[in-house]
Amino acid sequence: MMERKILETEQKALEINLDEVIYGTFSEIGAGQEVARYFFQVGAAAGTIAKTMSAYDKVYSDKIYGVEPSGRYVCESRVYRMLDHEYELMLSRLRLERPSNNFFVFADTVSAINYTRTIKGSGWMGVRFQLNPDAEPNDFVLQVRMLDNNNQLQQQAIGILGVNMIYACYRYYDSPEMMLQSLLDNVKGRVAIDMVRLNGPDFKAVDNRLLALKLVQYGLTNFSMFGPDGQGVHPSEFLYRKNVMVVRGSFRPATVVNLDMIQKGFEQFRKEEDVDSQKSFLLAEITLDNLASEGAIDDQDFLDRADVLCALDQTVVISSTSDQGLFIKHLDEYKVPRIGMVIGVRELLELITDKFYQHKDGELLSVFGRIFKKHIRFYVYPAMQEGSAELMTAKNLPVPEDVKFLYKHLLDNKQIVDITHFNKDTLHVFSPKILKMIMDNETGWENFVPKKVVAIIKEKSLFGFPSEQVMFQY
Repeated sequence: MMERKILETEQKALEINLDEVIYGTFSEIGAGQEVARYFFQVGAAAGTIAKTMSAYDKVYSDKIYGVEPSGRYVCESRVYRMLDHEYELMLSRLRLERPSNNFFVFADTVSAINYTRTIKGSGWMGVRFQLNPDAEPNDFVLQVRMLDNNNQLQQQAIGILGVNMIYACYRYYDSPEMMLQSLLDNVKGRVAIDMVRLNGPDFKAVDNRLLALKLVQYGLTNFSMFGPDGQGVHPSEFLYRKNVMVVRGSFRPATVVNLDMIQKGFEQFRKEEDVDSQKSFLLAEITLDNLASEGAIDDQDFLDRADVLCALDQTVVISSTSDQGLFIKHLDEYKVPRIGMVIGVRELLELITDKFYQHKDGELLSVFGRIFKKHIRFYVYPAMQEGSAELMTAKNLPVPEDVKFLYKHLLDNKQIVDITHFNKDTLHVFSPKILKMIMDNETGWENFVPKKVVAIIKEKSLFGFPSEQVMFQY
């Protein structure tokens, strides 16, 4: 990837204004009134701006863009309604008069921090844009959280981010990674981008799952998601006030043991008295640490894992940290009422032991309190013990002597429970061994992974399966 010079926001706006081909409309709702202002202030805006508007009043907004069934105005569907409406107007009113222009529509719907700090500030922003006057448009849509603690600073940050988006669409379209990195130009540390979608005829080769990874890898957010269809999912709209079970793993590949953990753990979670089974969802989580366990993150390795999880109809989370406490803190931002964490018994032992030795001289209770909260329950999957017929479970876990009193408290309060009805016949299956069998084309590996996973590994030559390789590229 070529080196990129970071320009000032005003430079970017002026460069777009001076480009005679680019022409479009700005529609901004709520706190997002700053984007068009940058293009007006730098001069030559007549060459770029067809119209700017703000349907600030809800009645006016509904008359123009329609009524949202949810009653929310800062939401994903709203920004798409805005893009649809304004782009159709551009085509119907100006296409004949401006046959050589590449049209764009910028739209945002944003709620900035309020006086009482009960609203932290977030919004949806999108650009619908042509790269050729005769072509169908592309969509570049994102969700942003503002991190400044001041209303005016948040509005300024939205203005900068909006300019960065438009500039990225027309100057970095041939490098999706550069498009993402440029979003933080002159606004790093002031915004977090939790979700991005890049779709359209000019981006057919772009895999939005890879963009979800890059958001976390490049520090735009700590937490991104995509669904079984491979499209980005916004955490707040997916997780808000829903019960969530998380299965953290490498999924390299997903084995019959992984599937048993997922199925039995989720079944047990949904049967809990304080869990609404109709509002319960499962997440498969992969951390950056896991992806980089053998060195630098390999995009193709990540996509192999993503293919397997999507084939199993899983919603996938990519997180920046392997620290359970920090991950739980991310989930708590979305007011998740009940959280279930599926964990292997050896991983639980490592978690308990590491926290004990790191904090035994102080703050141990505080550290455990951040992980083992009242609304969180750990579901422990057993493992075979070397030289013993007895399985290692949560109940017989050999925790350090000085932490046994605290561990017993967690067991007694059912914050740590064993997964029941697991499949004892598959406990000998380990992902690294199966991975080696796949890479070496050793017979029999198919017996240790789900049938759907077998099919997609062979179809797409995943994990180094020795047949014609399918190379990923943007």
